Amino acid sequence: MADQSTQSIVIDAPASAVMAVIADFPAYPEWVSAAKTVEVLRTGPDGRAEQVHFVLDAGAVKDDYVLAYTWEGDRRVSWTLVQGQMQKRQDGSYTLVESGGGTEVTYAISIDLSIPMLGMIKRKAEKVILDTALKELKKSVEA
Repeated sequence: MADQSTQSIVIDAPASAVMAVIADFPAYPEWVSAAKTVEVLRTGPDGRAEQVHFVLDAGAVKDDYVLAYTWEGDRRVSWTLVQGQMQKRQDGSYTLVESGGGTEVTYAISIDLSIPMLGMIKRKAEKVILDTALKELKKSVEA
């Protein structure tokens, strides 16, 4: 089993506002710099996305993949890889905890790539993904 990378940030907004931005997949290309195409393939009975197709281009890293989502109200969402080109596994989650007028957002991710990569390089890449995603989320929610 792959190691999981985790990072947190505090966003000056209620958890429901943060989760609304996380759940608005069609808007991702507006605030996620690497997201070129994000398309909801299937929604659940609650109207939230169950499967989402992503096309990412982060310079050296390009990928085309589908994730399956599980929602736990406005406090947690988790996902797992359905299919991917560069990835053979991705498990991740956002967990939201309100405190002092803001929301602490914890992003956890574990990725296994189809190509071999040294553990040290993989962990650094995961840290960059986490850091960038959280900063872009904060900027989008607080705008």
